[in-house]
Amino acid sequence: MELIYASMLLHKVGQQVNEENLKKVINATGARVEESKVKAVVAALEGVNIDEVLKEAAIQPIAAPAKTEEKPKEAKKDEKKDEAQAAAGLGALFG
Repeated sequence: MELIYASMLLHKVGQQVNEENLKKVINATGARVEESKVKAVVAALEGVNIDEVLKEAAIQPIAAPAKTEEKPKEAKKDEKKDEAQAAAGLGALFG
């Protein structure tokens, strides 16, 4: 993840996203540089228009959380019963 942040930082300040610059940024943070990951990120970003990617990402709507299935009343009663029993058990610890 730090390589992605480093890449974005380099892009933001107008520096070229290459192996040397990425290594410098990662080293400056005190993190360990993994050569293979640096090479993979640089290769993955080759030919990518980072401004376009960021622009597209910024306009994507945030997904609504998935709706949970409504539990049957019986299951709800069992959950409440379990919660009450757990609370009673905790009360015994302090009572």
